Amino acid sequence: MKKTAIFFGPEKGSVNRVADRIRDIIGHDKVEMVPVRNATAADFDRFDRIIFGISTVGKETWDGKPAKSDWGRFMPEVSRGNFAGKKVAIFGLGDHITYASNFVDFMGLLARELNKAGAEIFGKVSPDGYEFEESQALVDNLFVGLPLDEDFEPEKTEERLQNWIKALKTDFGL
Repeated sequence: MKKTAIFFGPEKGSVNRVADRIRDIIGHDKVEMVPVRNATAADFDRFDRIIFGISTVGKETWDGKPAKSDWGRFMPEVSRGNFAGKKVAIFGLGDHITYASNFVDFMGLLARELNKAGAEIFGKVSPDGYEFEESQALVDNLFVGLPLDEDFEPEKTEERLQNWIKALKTDFGL
């Protein structure tokens, strides 16, 4: 049986709740939850399919200040990972009102690092139905993963998750 992991961070917030919901939809017995806080590149080797859950980076990133977040510490591990032959997907939480010019940018940054490390990224999403000004997560007119706004559009999350996971089940072979 192929192994699937959800690498997520931070814990105990919206990203964690969405990661838990994805695990619930896919099945507890089919998914291992891996908080990025203490994960390393070696952890990637145990899985054939990886879903990354990430939040908005925040103003400190755009100002060039070093990030002390879980993902700020974990991103170098992603860069060291070998994703050749692995199926990868990304979901990201963002705020399309406050950060309309940087909506889910960190998904785009993560996707670039994953591509450099040989990942094949699945679960790209059309921007139709999303309101934002700009996003580094938009590549070839598709988001590199599933954007969610738990601050201003939580009522859209469930339907978006169901549609995304339905596509992933086909693409990932879940």
